[in-house]
Amino acid sequence: MNNYQFKDNIPSFISRSMQEIIGEIQTGNRYTTVGGQKFAWESQISILQNCLKGLSGSIIFEFSIPRMGKRIDVVLLIDGVIYVLEFKNGKNMFLQEYADQVWDYALDLKNFHKPSHNALIVPILIPTEAKNAELQIITTSHQDNVITPLKCNVNGIRNAIDLIRKRFCSNVTISLEEFINGQYFPTPTIIEAAVSLYHSHTVDEITRNDASAINLSKTTGEISKLIDRAKRRQEKIICFVTGVPGAGKTLVGLKIATDHLDHDKGTSSVYLSGNGPLVAILQEALARNKAMIDREMGRKSRKGETKQAIKSFIQIIHHYRDAYLNTTDVPFDHVAIFDEAQRAWDKHQTVDFMRRKKNIPDFEDSEPEFLISCLDRHKDWAVIVCLVGGGQEINIGEAGISEWLKAVENKFPNWKICISPNLIDREYNAIQIIKKLELQNLIEYLSDLHLSVSMRSFRAEKLSLLIKKLLDRDEQSAKKIFNEIKEKYPIILTRDLALAKGWVREKARGTERFGLIVSSQAQRLRPLAIDVKTPMNPIPWFLNGKDDVRSSYFLEIPATEFHIQGLEVDWACVTWDGDLRYSHGGWQTYSFKGSKWQNIKNEERKKYLINAYRVLLTRARQGMVIVVPKGDIEDNTRRPEFYDATYNYLKSIGIETL
Repeated sequence: MNNYQFKDNIPSFISRSMQEIIGEIQTGNRYTTVGGQKFAWESQISILQNCLKGLSGSIIFEFSIPRMGKRIDVVLLIDGVIYVLEFKNGKNMFLQEYADQVWDYALDLKNFHKPSHNALIVPILIPTEAKNAELQIITTSHQDNVITPLKCNVNGIRNAIDLIRKRFCSNVTISLEEFINGQYFPTPTIIEAAVSLYHSHTVDEITRNDASAINLSKTTGEISKLIDRAKRRQEKIICFVTGVPGAGKTLVGLKIATDHLDHDKGTSSVYLSGNGPLVAILQEALARNKAMIDREMGRKSRKGETKQAIKSFIQIIHHYRDAYLNTTDVPFDHVAIFDEAQRAWDKHQTVDFMRRKKNIPDFEDSEPEFLISCLDRHKDWAVIVCLVGGGQEINIGEAGISEWLKAVENKFPNWKICISPNLIDREYNAIQIIKKLELQNLIEYLSDLHLSVSMRSFRAEKLSLLIKKLLDRDEQSAKKIFNEIKEKYPIILTRDLALAKGWVREKARGTERFGLIVSSQAQRLRPLAIDVKTPMNPIPWFLNGKDDVRSSYFLEIPATEFHIQGLEVDWACVTWDGDLRYSHGGWQTYSFKGSKWQNIKNEERKKYLINAYRVLLTRARQGMVIVVPKGDIEDNTRRPEFYDATYNYLKSIGIETL
């Protein structure tokens, strides 16, 4: 299937008739043509046939950007330079949202389209009815050959091209065939991925498929084989998928869920997560996208009905669990995917909740035990997929993975257990129960159930390893890894929040999302106007644009580890409070009670706090600035010594200061 609707060399394009070109575009059109689309093509063809006279090169109409679900109006390849043209027919203003759109297209090519990696890319915004603007060539600190969008009307297109040809000399050559057949290795955000998968794109279409990331497809394939096996043999199987932070565990879960949306096939599945913000954001993003498509297609739709349909396969674990309390109903779904399964509640937390909130005084199960019991009600077969993040338990009562394995051993011995070999790593805290089950020959190891490469940061696959070494206080290893990634993945250290905010604003281009993130225990950042107690709605924070004060772009409302786990931003401003303090003897952990910091002595709570920072420091896809305040000698709750050792430790790793 072509990733474009029309291509030609420029002299041939100029010589051809309007009818012939439109006919070819419509023949190659994979999308329904609605409204004034044909008129828009006719306008663009007429404009470009006039302004490209005398130039050699190639022209492409409607070049596809699968990761974004969008198409570039026109791509020009002239003298080794890639021009990305976005027409706004009938518009007379150079709105920032228009400029961001064409900038996004240019950045997508630069980051993910192999033939574009080394080329100069020039995005051009063309509101057709605008007065001509002064052409300004503006570069950025990125120095990656992507120009800030040029702005012109239809009469200024040739001037823009001539200005670039005069100013830059490209040593890159890109043929038309090389460009359209070039490998495309996208790394979508989880929100982009969910939207694409829901609209029947495959994992291969929307994600990288280079050798270092190929196991994403292998993992989904391995799980599909287990589902087929369970159905064929009438078995019940529980499998555990591990992965480094950002490796695509949630993407795997969504892929399996969307693969089985057809209930008629008898293998329907449900994606479940205890992460309330993640589920709410995915449901809202899918509903908004569906509404947008319906508007474009001239269809009427009701957001409420759309959301209800989406909720049938993306649900909160606790809502799913509660639906099967006080009933013997058999779940409709044969396959249940539990994302962040390590966050399921242990027995004490679950029993206490059921007694206090559900008025069930005799409840005796941990959350894993009860959830498995629900799927066990099927008389024939069932599959549970547990997606596991190591070292990511961040709240009291989160059971970890061992609770799931104990549940199988104690109550469901008929269930087969398939696990990633990496589940025996120390951070998963399940070694003892796995060894015990091994002796009973109840464990089957499948190497493809581990995701070893971070997909979140396409700039630095080793980011998660760096943060692990940093938090393990392995200074030499952290320094070595940092030196390997710092050119591609900038990490900056500062003590000035205003400077940090300026840095992320300058680094972010187009609609690249940036935000302020802090620990939920960071209660003494109020003098910096950061209050973790302020109510925060993650939906506008993650989904709304630059004109909404509730969005992350304003850098006013902080997101904590609870809001951002499982999600990501492009650029992060991580502000480090006195709750976690570096010392030569180990991390010192504190919580703020009343008017002073109190030392956390409970080992489990210490682990939760360190894991919170593990989450915060692995959320950025492209780079981050870490703010360690100077403190205040006049404020006993913010004394400089609470922060200085942490700042000096981060600096010793080699992180440059701003």
